[in-house]
Amino acid sequence: MSEIIHIDRETLRQLQQKELESLIYFDKFCKEYELKYFLLGGCVIGAIRHNGFIPWDDDIDVMMPRRDYERMLRLWKTYESNERFLMLNTDGDTFTGNCFATLVDTSATMVKENQKDIDVPHGIVTDVFPLDGCPDGKLQRYMQYYHAMMYSLYMTEVVPTNHGKFVKLIGSILLKLVPSRQRRTKIWKKHERKMTRYSFNTHEKCTELCAGPHYMMNEYPQRAFADVIYHDFEGMQFPIPQGYDTYLKMAFGNYMELPPEDKQVPHHDLLALDLNKPCR
Repeated sequence: MSEIIHIDRETLRQLQQKELESLIYFDKFCKEYELKYFLLGGCVIGAIRHNGFIPWDDDIDVMMPRRDYERMLRLWKTYESNERFLMLNTDGDTFTGNCFATLVDTSATMVKENQKDIDVPHGIVTDVFPLDGCPDGKLQRYMQYYHAMMYSLYMTEVVPTNHGKFVKLIGSILLKLVPSRQRRTKIWKKHERKMTRYSFNTHEKCTELCAGPHYMMNEYPQRAFADVIYHDFEGMQFPIPQGYDTYLKMAFGNYMELPPEDKQVPHHDLLALDLNKPCR
């Protein structure tokens, strides 16, 4: 059985510099096609608090309004031909185990524990999340959350394990009832259509439907993401939400306070990391 590897601070810094190359490439692509995106989560905290990566962070996350996200996928598939950087997204031909897109730098090898048995290029990954509008009514919002949970379950084919025994049991039963991936694909596509029917541009609130059950419940003011501002990140300028303070306080609380030392560690479980070995 493969074991989780430990990354020392020097190697982690080298990984961050490698990930920065992916962000620069993605940023160039988005500017070329006039696509809106923001740094997300820990990257925004890093930009504000450290002017770069959080010292112990091991990945880059970005977020795009749904319309820009879907347009980006179409444009990348049609026009992007760089063999080093691949944009992966679960569809009829590809299964990634994620319910969001991933930009993979194939010039290095990184195998995550949760993807060890999935047939994809195991390179350095940048996660790309969509940002969706929230309905105004409570019932409609509840149904959107339900559709997002079903979408995530059938698209990733992973049973939630950190949300109680009942949720775990129901998830297991639902997957066993539909063993065919082809049938599962039809189900998650149906739920995707229903959960994304609320436009980011025409509703007062927005949410992260592809970022896990906890974040699905967050409802941010749309105005916080209505535009971007540029901030220092590793000596360069990258976009963050104009309402980053509102967003970060809702998502993370007091984001300027450092966590305890025992929490200052990378949060991904890695089985392999070789920054000099191409993954294919």
